[in-house]
Amino acid sequence: MTADADIVVVGAGPGGFSAALKAQRTGSSVTLIEKYDMPGGVHTSGLQGSANTGVGGIHTELMEKFLAAGCIYTATEKTHSDWAGNPLSHYEKNLEPDAKFIRSSFDPSGAGHVMATMLEEAGVQVMYRSTLVDVDLNEGGKNSSIDRVIVENASGQTAIKGKIFIDGTGTAELAARSGAPFVRGGGPQPETADWDGECRPIPGGLLWIMSGIDFAKVAAYQKSAKDPLLSKLIEQARSAGDIPPDLYRPRMSGSGVYGDYYIGHPTLDLSPIQADGTYILWQNVPYEWELHMDDTAEDEARADEVLRSFVEVEAQFLKKYVPGFEESYITNIGRFVGVRDGRHPIGEYVFSIEDAISGKSFSDAVTAPMTKTFYWDGFKSYSFEIPFRCFLPKTIDNLILTGASLSFTYETIFMVMRNFPWCTQTGEIAGYAAALSIEQNISPKKLEWKTPYF
Repeated sequence: MTADADIVVVGAGPGGFSAALKAQRTGSSVTLIEKYDMPGGVHTSGLQGSANTGVGGIHTELMEKFLAAGCIYTATEKTHSDWAGNPLSHYEKNLEPDAKFIRSSFDPSGAGHVMATMLEEAGVQVMYRSTLVDVDLNEGGKNSSIDRVIVENASGQTAIKGKIFIDGTGTAELAARSGAPFVRGGGPQPETADWDGECRPIPGGLLWIMSGIDFAKVAAYQKSAKDPLLSKLIEQARSAGDIPPDLYRPRMSGSGVYGDYYIGHPTLDLSPIQADGTYILWQNVPYEWELHMDDTAEDEARADEVLRSFVEVEAQFLKKYVPGFEESYITNIGRFVGVRDGRHPIGEYVFSIEDAISGKSFSDAVTAPMTKTFYWDGFKSYSFEIPFRCFLPKTIDNLILTGASLSFTYETIFMVMRNFPWCTQTGEIAGYAAALSIEQNISPKKLEWKTPYF
């Protein structure tokens, strides 16, 4: 035994981070376990760096601290002419040409330091570079409870005991290892020529950053050569043997809940980050590979190996063939391939896309009605509430879920409920619920939730 806390949080992504911070500030003792060297998950170690307007609570506090620390960079139509409506833009490609836009991002490393400092100042005991190995349960009756988690780090395998545990892994790893029921990633997907009836997970992606890019020169080439998707340059490179078949593969046919998103990677995919001339790029797992990186070691290894090789090949292609990339260079590659569609725990309530569309109300709502835009549904907006029961997995009494590991159907998590603000909010809710449960000496499932937190 190396720690014994009121609350043990596994995973320091936005959900786990805010859960640990809120619980500690509320008066509970907290141990936070993180397998990388800083908090923030896919937004820091994974390089996503998506800055947003504060939505309240810890998320607003984070955005203010990032700004004060000089971590936030903002691109607009003034800094990036020819960006809105450009097919190479990851986020703004659907805007009208030259439309106004604001795209803010935060420096992943700087933001990770800010988050680590906040945890330290609050008094959270953080165990970095510690990997979850196993879970010891107290079994009996209708439900079981977690007694302690086993982790491995430089000291070997050690145990951390707790009263309440929070899953901040982003892939429901703690819930799965505890024996809580879950649905594997995937759902109704596009029917293609090689359709085999299996439910494929929405592909994950590896993010990487390049600097030294002159985008004005790129845009000038697109116009003069009438080559908006760089198709001519891609074909030249492919004919010369400089591009493997899977790098700029054609989009798959068929339709699914996410339309054209992530089912292929036919061309360059960019978004400004950190500074002028610096962009984040995506390498997406080929959809047809059906990789479950969250629960299969072979799939995870294949994604790591292939996508990192794609990064090197694409960087070489860009420098050699694309005007504006002559002086570019790689500055960072994500520590891991992000999982967009992992395990979906079955909770005391499973929130569905129908619940969102119908605007269903709940007596245990943790939020006031909130409005979200579903881009797969013609960018329509829906207002809905989320019940606290989605935070409570079946069969485990003392475990609370957060973020992308909530009890949601896969369509709802993927479409609108896995972003930085929402994951931070749900973590704060989970941390508060855990602290209240400790204070009242009850299981989270016996906690009466009557007033929305946000």
